[in-house]
Amino acid sequence: MGSDKALNAEKKLVWKGLVYAVLGAIGFSGKAILIKLSYAYGVDSATLIMYRMLFALPFFLVMALWSWTQALKGSQTLTRQDLLKIVFMGFIGYYLSSYLDFLGLNYVSAGLERLILYLSPSLVLLLSWLVYKRPVTKARFLALALSYAGVVVVFAKELSLQGQNVLLGSALVFMSASTYAVYLMLSEHMLKKISSLGLVGSASLVASLCCIVQFLVLRPMSAADVPVEVIHLSILNALFCTVLPIFMVMKAIELMGPALTSQIGMIGPMSTILMGYLFLNEPLNVWTGLGTLFVVSGVFCVSKFGEK
Repeated sequence: MGSDKALNAEKKLVWKGLVYAVLGAIGFSGKAILIKLSYAYGVDSATLIMYRMLFALPFFLVMALWSWTQALKGSQTLTRQDLLKIVFMGFIGYYLSSYLDFLGLNYVSAGLERLILYLSPSLVLLLSWLVYKRPVTKARFLALALSYAGVVVVFAKELSLQGQNVLLGSALVFMSASTYAVYLMLSEHMLKKISSLGLVGSASLVASLCCIVQFLVLRPMSAADVPVEVIHLSILNALFCTVLPIFMVMKAIELMGPALTSQIGMIGPMSTILMGYLFLNEPLNVWTGLGTLFVVSGVFCVSKFGEK
Protein backbone atom coordinates (compact mmCIF):
# COMPACT_ATOMS: atom_id res chain seq x y z
CA MET A 1 0.00 0.00 0.00
CA GLY A 2 2.77 2.39 0.97
CA SER A 3 4.69 1.66 -2.21
CA ASP A 4 1.56 2.31 -4.31
CA LYS A 5 1.08 5.70 -2.66
CA ALA A 6 4.72 6.57 -3.26
CA LEU A 7 4.41 5.50 -6.91
CA ASN A 8 1.25 7.56 -7.40
CA ALA A 9 2.90 10.58 -5.77
CA GLU A 10 5.90 10.18 -8.08
CA LYS A 11 3.61 9.98 -11.12
CA LYS A 12 1.84 13.16 -10.06
CA LEU A 13 5.17 14.95 -9.80
CA VAL A 14 6.16 13.76 -13.27
CA TRP A 15 2.85 14.94 -14.71
CA LYS A 16 3.30 18.33 -13.06
CA GLY A 17 6.80 18.44 -14.52
CA LEU A 18 5.43 17.61 -17.96
CA VAL A 19 2.93 20.47 -17.75
CA TYR A 20 5.64 22.90 -16.64
CA ALA A 21 8.01 21.74 -19.40
CA VAL A 22 5.38 22.01 -22.15
CA LEU A 23 4.17 25.45 -21.04
CA GLY A 24 7.76 26.66 -20.66
CA ALA A 25 8.73 25.48 -24.14
CA ILE A 26 5.65 27.10 -25.70
CA GLY A 27 6.29 30.30 -23.76
CA PHE A 28 9.88 30.58 -24.98
CA SER A 29 8.79 29.80 -28.55
CA GLY A 30 6.26 32.64 -28.52
CA LYS A 31 9.00 35.26 -28.08
CA ALA A 32 9.78 35.45 -31.80
CA ILE A 33 6.09 35.83 -32.67
CA LEU A 34 5.65 38.83 -30.36
CA ILE A 35 8.85 40.42 -31.66
CA LYS A 36 7.74 40.07 -35.28
CA LEU A 37 4.31 41.53 -34.41
CA SER A 38 6.04 44.47 -32.69
CA TYR A 39 8.22 45.19 -35.72
CA ALA A 40 5.06 45.79 -37.73
CA TYR A 41 4.67 49.08 -35.79
CA GLY A 42 8.03 50.40 -36.99
CA VAL A 43 9.91 50.07 -33.69
CA ASP A 44 13.66 49.33 -33.81
CA SER A 45 15.51 46.45 -32.12
CA ALA A 46 17.27 48.53 -29.43
CA THR A 47 13.99 50.08 -28.28
CA LEU A 48 12.10 46.81 -28.37
CA ILE A 49 14.62 44.82 -26.36
CA MET A 50 14.86 47.68 -23.86
CA TYR A 51 11.14 47.49 -23.16
CA ARG A 52 11.18 43.71 -22.90
CA MET A 53 13.98 43.70 -20.33
CA LEU A 54 12.65 46.79 -18.52
CA PHE A 55 9.36 45.04 -17.78
CA ALA A 56 11.16 41.82 -16.80
CA LEU A 57 13.74 43.60 -14.61
CA PRO A 58 11.69 43.70 -11.35
CA PHE A 59 11.18 39.94 -11.49
CA PHE A 60 14.88 39.30 -12.15
CA LEU A 61 15.73 41.60 -9.25
CA VAL A 62 13.49 39.62 -6.88
CA MET A 63 14.95 36.33 -8.12
CA ALA A 64 18.52 37.55 -7.64
CA LEU A 65 17.91 39.10 -4.18
CA TRP A 66 16.09 36.03 -2.88
CA SER A 67 18.84 33.72 -4.14
CA TRP A 68 21.63 35.84 -2.69
CA THR A 69 19.79 36.02 0.65
CA GLN A 70 19.53 32.22 0.73
CA ALA A 71 23.20 31.91 -0.23
CA LEU A 72 24.26 34.18 2.63
CA LYS A 73 22.17 32.17 5.10
CA GLY A 74 24.01 29.08 3.95
CA SER A 75 27.37 30.83 4.33
CA GLN A 76 27.91 30.52 0.59
CA THR A 77 30.58 32.87 -0.70
CA LEU A 78 31.62 33.86 -4.19
CA THR A 79 34.99 35.30 -5.12
CA ARG A 80 35.45 38.52 -7.06
CA GLN A 81 36.37 36.39 -10.06
CA ASP A 82 33.07 34.52 -9.73
CA LEU A 83 31.13 37.79 -9.67
CA LEU A 84 32.96 39.06 -12.74
CA LYS A 85 32.19 35.79 -14.50
CA ILE A 86 28.47 36.20 -13.70
CA VAL A 87 28.57 39.73 -15.14
CA PHE A 88 30.27 38.43 -18.28
CA MET A 89 27.74 35.60 -18.57
CA GLY A 90 24.87 38.06 -18.26
CA PHE A 91 26.43 40.28 -20.92
CA ILE A 92 27.14 37.56 -23.47
CA GLY A 93 24.40 35.04 -22.69
CA TYR A 94 21.34 37.22 -22.15
CA TYR A 95 22.16 40.70 -23.46
CA LEU A 96 24.33 40.11 -26.55
CA SER A 97 22.61 36.87 -27.49
CA SER A 98 19.15 38.45 -27.17
CA TYR A 99 20.11 41.58 -29.09
CA LEU A 100 21.58 39.57 -31.98
CA ASP A 101 18.40 37.50 -32.01
CA PHE A 102 16.20 40.62 -32.14
CA LEU A 103 18.29 41.97 -35.03
CA GLY A 104 18.09 38.68 -36.91
CA LEU A 105 14.31 38.57 -36.65
CA ASN A 106 14.19 41.63 -38.91
CA TYR A 107 15.23 39.35 -41.79
CA VAL A 108 14.14 35.76 -41.12
CA SER A 109 10.92 34.00 -40.24
CA ALA A 110 10.09 33.07 -36.66
CA GLY A 111 10.27 29.40 -37.61
CA LEU A 112 13.79 29.56 -39.04
CA GLU A 113 14.94 31.66 -36.07
CA ARG A 114 13.73 29.04 -33.59
CA LEU A 115 15.39 26.20 -35.51
CA ILE A 116 18.75 28.02 -35.55
CA LEU A 117 18.50 28.85 -31.84
CA TYR A 118 17.73 25.21 -31.16
CA LEU A 119 21.27 24.39 -32.29
CA SER A 120 22.65 25.81 -29.02
CA PRO A 121 23.07 22.37 -27.34
CA SER A 122 25.05 21.15 -30.33
CA LEU A 123 27.24 24.26 -30.18
CA VAL A 124 27.91 23.58 -26.48
CA LEU A 125 29.01 20.08 -27.47
CA LEU A 126 31.35 21.42 -30.17
CA LEU A 127 32.77 24.12 -27.91
CA SER A 128 33.42 21.58 -25.16
CA TRP A 129 35.20 19.43 -27.72
CA LEU A 130 37.34 22.35 -28.93
CA VAL A 131 38.03 24.04 -25.57
CA TYR A 132 38.02 21.20 -23.05
CA LYS A 133 39.01 18.41 -25.45
CA ARG A 134 35.99 16.34 -24.39
CA PRO A 135 35.55 13.35 -26.70
CA VAL A 136 32.55 13.31 -29.03
CA THR A 137 31.21 9.97 -30.21
CA LYS A 138 30.45 9.17 -33.84
CA ALA A 139 26.78 8.94 -32.90
CA ARG A 140 26.83 12.53 -31.71
CA PHE A 141 28.62 13.77 -34.82
CA LEU A 142 25.98 12.08 -36.98
CA ALA A 143 23.23 13.63 -34.83
CA LEU A 144 24.84 17.06 -35.20
CA ALA A 145 25.05 16.62 -38.96
CA LEU A 146 21.34 15.74 -39.02
CA SER A 147 20.42 18.89 -37.07
CA TYR A 148 22.46 21.20 -39.26
CA ALA A 149 21.10 19.55 -42.40
CA GLY A 150 17.60 20.41 -41.16
CA VAL A 151 18.50 24.08 -40.72
CA VAL A 152 20.07 24.15 -44.20
CA VAL A 153 16.86 22.73 -45.72
CA VAL A 154 14.67 25.46 -44.18
CA PHE A 155 17.30 28.14 -44.82
CA ALA A 156 17.60 27.23 -48.52
CA LYS A 157 13.84 27.34 -49.00
CA GLU A 158 13.54 30.71 -47.25
CA LEU A 159 16.51 32.08 -49.21
CA SER A 160 14.81 31.19 -52.48
CA LEU A 161 11.64 33.00 -51.37
CA GLN A 162 13.00 36.12 -49.64
CA GLY A 163 16.50 36.73 -51.01
CA GLN A 164 19.88 37.68 -49.52
CA ASN A 165 18.51 39.31 -46.35
CA VAL A 166 17.85 35.79 -45.08
CA LEU A 167 21.61 35.18 -45.14
CA LEU A 168 22.23 38.21 -42.90
CA GLY A 169 19.38 37.32 -40.56
CA SER A 170 20.48 33.69 -40.27
CA ALA A 171 24.06 34.76 -39.52
CA LEU A 172 22.85 37.08 -36.74
CA VAL A 173 20.64 34.40 -35.19
CA PHE A 174 23.45 31.83 -35.43
CA MET A 175 25.73 34.28 -33.61
CA SER A 176 22.98 34.57 -31.00
CA ALA A 177 22.91 30.79 -30.59
CA SER A 178 26.72 30.73 -30.37
CA THR A 179 26.95 33.37 -27.65
CA TYR A 180 24.22 31.61 -25.67
CA ALA A 181 26.16 28.36 -26.04
CA VAL A 182 29.15 30.07 -24.41
CA TYR A 183 26.86 31.05 -21.54
CA LEU A 184 25.63 27.46 -21.18
CA MET A 185 29.16 26.11 -21.19
CA LEU A 186 30.28 28.55 -18.49
CA SER A 187 27.16 27.91 -16.40
CA GLU A 188 28.18 24.27 -15.90
CA HIS A 189 31.02 25.47 -13.67
CA MET A 190 29.12 28.31 -11.97
CA LEU A 191 26.17 26.09 -10.95
CA LYS A 192 28.53 24.32 -8.57
CA LYS A 193 28.83 27.60 -6.66
CA ILE A 194 25.42 29.25 -7.03
CA SER A 195 21.84 28.04 -7.48
CA SER A 196 20.29 27.99 -10.93
CA LEU A 197 17.74 30.60 -9.81
CA GLY A 198 20.53 32.83 -8.52
CA LEU A 199 22.55 32.49 -11.72
CA VAL A 200 19.60 33.14 -14.03
CA GLY A 201 18.32 36.04 -11.92
CA SER A 202 21.74 37.70 -11.60
CA ALA A 203 22.75 37.21 -15.24
CA SER A 204 19.36 38.43 -16.46
CA LEU A 205 19.61 41.45 -14.19
CA VAL A 206 22.96 42.34 -15.78
CA ALA A 207 21.43 41.88 -19.23
CA SER A 208 18.47 44.12 -18.36
CA LEU A 209 20.77 46.93 -17.27
CA CYS A 210 22.85 46.50 -20.45
CA CYS A 211 19.73 46.80 -22.63
CA ILE A 212 18.59 49.95 -20.84
CA VAL A 213 22.04 51.56 -21.03
CA GLN A 214 22.30 50.63 -24.72
CA PHE A 215 19.01 52.39 -25.44
CA LEU A 216 20.09 55.52 -23.54
CA VAL A 217 23.37 55.64 -25.46
CA LEU A 218 22.09 54.82 -28.95
CA ARG A 219 18.64 56.41 -28.99
CA PRO A 220 17.12 59.76 -27.96
CA MET A 221 14.48 59.59 -25.24
CA SER A 222 11.87 60.40 -27.87
CA ALA A 223 12.43 56.89 -29.29
CA ALA A 224 10.72 55.52 -26.17
CA ASP A 225 7.46 57.02 -27.44
CA VAL A 226 6.10 53.92 -29.17
CA PRO A 227 2.54 52.82 -30.00
CA VAL A 228 0.66 51.42 -27.02
CA GLU A 229 0.39 48.10 -28.86
CA VAL A 230 4.18 47.74 -28.66
CA ILE A 231 4.02 48.31 -24.89
CA HIS A 232 1.36 45.62 -24.56
CA LEU A 233 3.35 43.16 -26.69
CA SER A 234 6.52 43.92 -24.71
CA ILE A 235 4.73 43.24 -21.41
CA LEU A 236 3.48 39.92 -22.80
CA ASN A 237 6.99 39.13 -24.02
CA ALA A 238 8.55 39.95 -20.65
CA LEU A 239 6.04 37.99 -18.58
CA PHE A 240 4.85 35.06 -20.68
CA CYS A 241 7.87 34.52 -22.95
CA THR A 242 10.70 35.38 -20.57
CA VAL A 243 10.05 35.30 -16.80
CA LEU A 244 7.36 32.61 -16.54
CA PRO A 245 9.05 30.15 -18.96
CA ILE A 246 12.29 30.44 -16.97
CA PHE A 247 10.39 29.55 -13.78
CA MET A 248 8.44 26.75 -15.46
CA VAL A 249 11.48 25.08 -16.99
CA MET A 250 13.31 25.27 -13.66
CA LYS A 251 10.33 23.64 -11.92
CA ALA A 252 10.20 20.95 -14.60
CA ILE A 253 13.89 20.18 -14.08
CA GLU A 254 13.30 20.04 -10.33
CA LEU A 255 10.37 17.60 -10.70
CA MET A 256 11.60 15.24 -13.42
CA GLY A 257 15.23 16.03 -14.22
CA PRO A 258 17.06 17.90 -17.01
CA ALA A 259 17.12 15.08 -19.58
CA LEU A 260 13.34 14.63 -19.87
CA THR A 261 12.77 18.39 -19.64
CA SER A 262 15.20 18.93 -22.52
CA GLN A 263 13.46 16.32 -24.66
CA ILE A 264 10.02 17.82 -24.04
CA GLY A 265 11.45 21.20 -24.97
CA MET A 266 11.69 19.89 -28.53
CA ILE A 267 8.09 20.99 -29.07
CA GLY A 268 9.48 24.56 -29.09
CA PRO A 269 10.43 24.77 -32.77
CA MET A 270 7.18 23.10 -33.83
CA SER A 271 5.05 25.46 -31.74
CA THR A 272 6.91 28.48 -33.15
CA ILE A 273 6.32 27.33 -36.72
CA LEU A 274 2.64 26.73 -35.98
CA MET A 275 2.21 30.13 -34.30
CA GLY A 276 4.11 31.77 -37.16
CA TYR A 277 1.61 30.24 -39.58
CA LEU A 278 -1.41 31.30 -37.47
CA PHE A 279 -0.35 34.83 -36.42
CA LEU A 280 2.21 35.92 -39.02
CA ASN A 281 1.01 34.11 -42.14
CA GLU A 282 4.42 32.46 -42.49
CA PRO A 283 4.47 29.59 -45.00
CA LEU A 284 3.91 26.07 -43.73
CA ASN A 285 5.29 23.64 -46.31
CA VAL A 286 6.93 20.25 -46.67
CA TRP A 287 10.46 21.75 -46.58
CA THR A 288 9.80 23.47 -43.26
CA GLY A 289 8.36 20.24 -41.88
CA LEU A 290 11.29 18.17 -43.14
CA GLY A 291 13.87 20.59 -41.77
CA THR A 292 12.15 20.71 -38.40
CA LEU A 293 12.06 16.91 -38.26
CA PHE A 294 15.81 16.76 -38.95
CA VAL A 295 16.68 19.36 -36.32
CA VAL A 296 14.49 17.88 -33.60
CA SER A 297 15.65 14.34 -34.36
CA GLY A 298 19.29 15.40 -34.25
CA VAL A 299 18.93 17.17 -30.90
CA PHE A 300 16.99 14.19 -29.51
CA CYS A 301 19.76 11.81 -30.55
CA VAL A 302 22.42 14.06 -29.04
CA SER A 303 20.62 14.20 -25.68
CA LYS A 304 19.48 10.58 -25.47
CA PHE A 305 21.90 8.40 -27.40
CA GLY A 306 25.03 10.53 -27.64
CA GLU A 307 27.07 8.56 -25.12
CA LYS A 308 26.44 5.19 -26.75
